[in-house]
Amino acid sequence: MDLYLTKWLFKALEDLRSAQHELKYGDDEMVTSSICFHSQQCIEKLLKAFLIYHGQELRKTHNLVFLQTECSNIDSDFDNFEFEDFNYYSVDIRYPDEFYIPEPEEAKKSFYLADHFKNFVLAKLGILEEDIKIQ
Repeated sequence: MDLYLTKWLFKALEDLRSAQHELKYGDDEMVTSSICFHSQQCIEKLLKAFLIYHGQELRKTHNLVFLQTECSNIDSDFDNFEFEDFNYYSVDIRYPDEFYIPEPEEAKKSFYLADHFKNFVLAKLGILEEDIKIQ
């Protein structure tokens, strides 16, 4: 597997593990904005990894809808996901100007979508999660 691709996938899995770590806390203790942020970051990196795998040049963007469209141009199965709401989690949720604290159920939903999407992308790439290692 290409090292550049591996690094993107590795970082996506790190984001997913960060979100999962927060989910271990109860609803009153988990940092829901962190779960949503890391879930969004995981999805973003997975979309970019898919594009890299297919030899596409990456643009610097956090816009999941844009990245999803780019992936859909390669494989229409990407149209089966809805990422519109996730764009908010990339930057806005991290700063007090747009103060918003997601409810625990929203955070859990964001994690489960990211986890499902991880499985989808890895299957599309024919890569097993345990094979994503940085030597």
